[in-house]
Amino acid sequence: MGESTHTMRLDRFLWFARIVKTRAIAQTMAASGHVRVDGRAVDKPATLVRIGSVIAFATPAGRVRALRLVVLPQRRGPPEEGRACYDELLENTRPTRASVDGGDARA
Repeated sequence: MGESTHTMRLDRFLWFARIVKTRAIAQTMAASGHVRVDGRAVDKPATLVRIGSVIAFATPAGRVRALRLVVLPQRRGPPEEGRACYDELLENTRPTRASVDGGDARA
């Protein structure tokens, strides 16, 4: 019974921490199979996460994000409260295309 206070459903965490706008989006994202928790692909919104878990996923804009949970949120509070629940390990920007006329290009 004490285990429930140390874990949280993945979809609830994504929503409470304000990583996604709605819980339905969080459920769809988790069910898509494109989210990894501690290196394992998950396909269920009910997958449990805990403090120290690493969640990795690609955003719709094509960026890859990796987050380490530091606190399980108690509610969906303001954005600052949500950001305090995780450490950003990786946030790639979209790779830019090299210009054909780039100054460093050699024939």
